[in-house]
Amino acid sequence: MTKPRFDFTIHATDGKARSGEVAMRRGTIRTPAFMPVGTAATVKGMKPGDVRASGADIILGNTYHLMLRPGAERVARLGGLHGFMGWDRPILTDSGGYQVMSLSDLTTRSEDGVTFKSHLDGTRHTLSPERSIEIQRLLGSDIVMAFDELVPTTSTREVQAAAMARSMRWAKRSRAAFDAGGEHAEGAALFGIQQGALDPRLRGESAGALIEIGFDGYAVGGLAVGEGQEAMFACLDFAPGQLPEDKPRYLMGVGKPDDIVGAVERGIDMFDCVLPTRSGRTGQAFTRAGPINIRNAKFGEDSGPLDPACACPVCATWSRAYLHHLVRAGEMLGAMLMTEHNLYFYQALMADLRAAIVEGRLKTFADAFRTGYMNKGQ
Repeated sequence: MTKPRFDFTIHATDGKARSGEVAMRRGTIRTPAFMPVGTAATVKGMKPGDVRASGADIILGNTYHLMLRPGAERVARLGGLHGFMGWDRPILTDSGGYQVMSLSDLTTRSEDGVTFKSHLDGTRHTLSPERSIEIQRLLGSDIVMAFDELVPTTSTREVQAAAMARSMRWAKRSRAAFDAGGEHAEGAALFGIQQGALDPRLRGESAGALIEIGFDGYAVGGLAVGEGQEAMFACLDFAPGQLPEDKPRYLMGVGKPDDIVGAVERGIDMFDCVLPTRSGRTGQAFTRAGPINIRNAKFGEDSGPLDPACACPVCATWSRAYLHHLVRAGEMLGAMLMTEHNLYFYQALMADLRAAIVEGRLKTFADAFRTGYMNKGQ
């Protein structure tokens, strides 16, 4: 039987929340889904098989980082990102727009695209909708993101409106560039990105423009950039509902576990964030009783697991005291084990959310999770 290019099915709803799956040629993605971030063709500190074992159905690759090093053309010559890194399941690639704005010096924006200076070696590059799509095609991405323009949520409404309008023009160019991609376009999917900061009217205009162009899925962009959880949730109270109900909704760059729970309650289906891996490398573990800093002296003789409620290999094998020692000693195994636990924690949370939606008890689960998690690690 031929596997579908992209088929999104909603199996259950509970309030605004949905549980379902995305079927693609490289595998099925259970939703709500959390995508570990593989910035430079690796989920830092993890082998691909272990990422999969944690429960991840899909990972994210960064267009900006991979175009600079090792280069998209090189990855293509070596058979594409999946073979290059040893991950045989779906990969979503971002468009590069966020990193261009946040990491690059001497950025120049125009209608054509963005010219920027590499944060690695100072070389100058231009990223346009067409080039972004080309890079994602060279990488062999399964879910390609349209190229958009980002501005801070603190910008004036005029600046936000202009950036949103340009992003919609770029979305149309991204669609045309993707559709011209031949064999890759026949097997991959393209997501549009809603912009408009915190403004309901701008968000609505953006959603209307994206729907007119037509995409396989829709991202809520421009959030989790410093506006705070209350403002983000206020936006999510209306933004997902402006997007098609029969397509997946992806909240980019989110986030903390309590962010994810609240966003699922508001109708979001897909997430990505560097938090579980970055926190693991710096000694922070996520637990059902809140995050803990394993460097703290009180864990030096603690023989218990990181999280007594966790079934991951790390919690089943090693103590807080051992992990405290590894992290304090700067041993690389410490960062690896902390990262592994955090990825398992995130995937277990997504599985719990999916089950709660299917069983019609999401509010009960979400309230209980928040109560426990806000203990802040005891």
